[in-house]
Amino acid sequence: MLNNITFGQYFPGNSFLHRLDPRTKIVGTLLFISSIFLAEKVTAYVVILVFTLLAIAVSRIPPRFVFRSFRPLWIILVFTLGIHMFSTPGLVLYAWGPLTLTQEGLRQGILMSARLLFLIIMSSLLTFTTSPIVLTDGIERLLSPFRKIGFPAHELAMMMTIALRFIPTLLEETDRIMKAQMARGADFSSGTIVRRAQNMIPLLIPLFISAFRRADELATAMEARCYRGGENRTRMKELALSWLDGIAACVFSLLLFLLAYLRWWH
Repeated sequence: MLNNITFGQYFPGNSFLHRLDPRTKIVGTLLFISSIFLAEKVTAYVVILVFTLLAIAVSRIPPRFVFRSFRPLWIILVFTLGIHMFSTPGLVLYAWGPLTLTQEGLRQGILMSARLLFLIIMSSLLTFTTSPIVLTDGIERLLSPFRKIGFPAHELAMMMTIALRFIPTLLEETDRIMKAQMARGADFSSGTIVRRAQNMIPLLIPLFISAFRRADELATAMEARCYRGGENRTRMKELALSWLDGIAACVFSLLLFLLAYLRWWH
């Protein structure tokens, strides 16, 4: 059920990734995403796969939790695979009516789906190893130079972190509503895809009401604690870079350079 989805959750720990500064992890994740889009050859994807598996091992997060993170997005992965399989011209492997499966399309679809899979896993590792409060501080510090032009760095960082934090909460609420309606005779597991989509419509109204209620309660709680944004706001723990962050920066930079080499010079 939906309670098995782990995307957006934080798992406390003391691993190498847990001890990194949030700014290093955010910038490293962005570098990793950039590196993914440099990959074209199978060799480059093998390098990314090895790097991703090593990152999972270093994080000490159970692999089953990591691979659950892309469960909600499997439809997008399958759709991406299908689009490339049947729309890329090349050597025809199988034809069924207007649909034509090509060898080049199959290869391109697998590589593009793998690219999305790596992106989801690494983004999940960021939230798994970084608490919401620390993640907010990291985003705010990275965006703080733009304050000089009136950019609301703290407010934007707070909104992004709250959105991530409420993903598991909304999923739990959706699962609770589904179980309540199934107890009253609703059916969400049988019928065609169109029929299942129609059966999901009654979930939207109570889910939206619950989301707005939680948002109102959160706003009231923040106002009751005299929250006024980032002005003159202090922190119990100030962010500070360490030698661990230097090692991580070198590793991410090496990955980016290696994939650039495999694309343009190899």
